Amino acid sequence: MLEIFTALADAVTYDLLRVDSQTRLGEAVHFFIEDTAKIFFLLTFLMLIVGFLRSWVSPEKVRYWLEGKPKMIAYALAVILGAVTPFCSCSSIPLFIAFLSSGIPLGVTMAFLITSPMVNEVAAILFGEAIGWHFTLAYVVVGMATGMVGGMFIDGLKLEKWVEPFVFQVKRADGELNEPQITIKKRFSHAWDETVDILKRVWLYVLIGVGVGAGIHGFVPQEWFITHAGTDNVFAVPLAVLMAVPLYSNVTGVVPVAEVLMEKGLPVGTTLAFIMSTVAISLPEIVILRKVLKPPMLVFFIVYLALAFIIVGYGFNWLYQ
Repeated sequence: MLEIFTALADAVTYDLLRVDSQTRLGEAVHFFIEDTAKIFFLLTFLMLIVGFLRSWVSPEKVRYWLEGKPKMIAYALAVILGAVTPFCSCSSIPLFIAFLSSGIPLGVTMAFLITSPMVNEVAAILFGEAIGWHFTLAYVVVGMATGMVGGMFIDGLKLEKWVEPFVFQVKRADGELNEPQITIKKRFSHAWDETVDILKRVWLYVLIGVGVGAGIHGFVPQEWFITHAGTDNVFAVPLAVLMAVPLYSNVTGVVPVAEVLMEKGLPVGTTLAFIMSTVAISLPEIVILRKVLKPPMLVFFIVYLALAFIIVGYGFNWLYQ
């Protein structure tokens, strides 16, 4: 089915634009057109389906499900809900306040907030199609495990003192969850609005990601990656994490970059560390979270994620060596 995008890229690159297929420019242009068309098609189609299914899952319902649960169950629910809900760094503050003001432990709250921007089902499908399902499964499992372990670590250290005091003083409405009934037509309308909203927020990241991927695909020799970022370079993983922090991108925009990095021979663990750092240790999220977290908590948050991704990178490089 997806071969249609290869044919489209062939027609546009070689017939319409008349770029020589044997040149590096031809390879880069072909990659850009094929992956841009494919990702936007899949993103729109999948978000419509997922948005319809997620119309039953509101932030208030997530809070309601987590509230009052035994801690281990709450941790498991937090990372599962974080992986399948659409909340990103833009939603961090209201979710953070709502969870803590409801009595949900800080560790459970942080487990959700770590997992949610890093793992989502649309990205998993895109990764599966572009790179392979073994890699995708590793990405999902590691992302959820990172959120759960981080939350438990924060809970064990009792770091509530590093949260701004006003968060715990916010009052919430009492009573049972009472959501209005929504018709199927309105749910589809909600899914379409959510899809359009997400496309407006991620289209630039997708184009940048595909553009970077196309440049690497067409102009960076495979030998360069093997020499400088292969398993023989013991510093490749931490360098990948450090390089990824300022390169904030939505997880969807990382897909084409990851595809090319692995195609060029970048080890699985190094690629995984780069992807997760790009998405999870983002400067916008750090700035947003500063409004509710004190500087020591932000430093802890960044250091924990960086160390976790470095360990994951080395571990997967060793397993897949």
